[in-house]
Amino acid sequence: MKPLVLIVEDEAPLVALLRYNLEKEGFAVAEAADGEEALLQIAERRPDAVLLDWMLPLVSGIEVCRQIRRAPATRSMPVIMLTARGEEGDRVRGLNSGADDYVVKPFSLTELVARLRAVIRRAQPNADEQMLRYADVTMDLVAHRVSRAGKPVHLGPTEFRLLRHFLQSPRRVFSREQLLDQVWSQDAEIELRTVDVHIRRLRKALNEVGNGDLLRTVRSVGYALDRVR
Repeated sequence: MKPLVLIVEDEAPLVALLRYNLEKEGFAVAEAADGEEALLQIAERRPDAVLLDWMLPLVSGIEVCRQIRRAPATRSMPVIMLTARGEEGDRVRGLNSGADDYVVKPFSLTELVARLRAVIRRAQPNADEQMLRYADVTMDLVAHRVSRAGKPVHLGPTEFRLLRHFLQSPRRVFSREQLLDQVWSQDAEIELRTVDVHIRRLRKALNEVGNGDLLRTVRSVGYALDRVR
């Protein structure tokens, strides 16, 4: 699945440039133009990494980084600070606030993408695991097979990608828009109700071989891979 990167930057031309290049490199992108919006999006979307400008309206990048590090749910979230402040003291302050890396403007986009991939790899050392598991569901990424309680589950390609996305973030609720963005191709023109169709197919396939519905529907919000109580 595409790693989600949150760009926290109030310079619109730079945001557009970053979005274009990151999407070209296979990332999904979200945006926030100030520190308060960044903290809201981080809590809601849990991005895989944050590109964080130092000088932001409302809440500074330094304070945003500190709050990311204070919260148990986001403590290990990768943060790269983007700033025009290149003095050694500024670098030290940025890193001491909890940033994983510090990139001074202007910067090389190729180098930035490489640094981004590196911090995501360090934060998700098991991202390339060959097996994904939740409850009694197992996905073998090499053999491209799924089983539940030891019984094979037969899935179409889209349902397989959908389940893989859920298995990588169990219990997290995804909106239909997020699922379209992160599971389907960004160029695909697909209606939101198509997500519901594939969720029903995935739910049926899982429930045919096991007891208990593992796909939780959150009304007016979206779906999660979670034990339904």
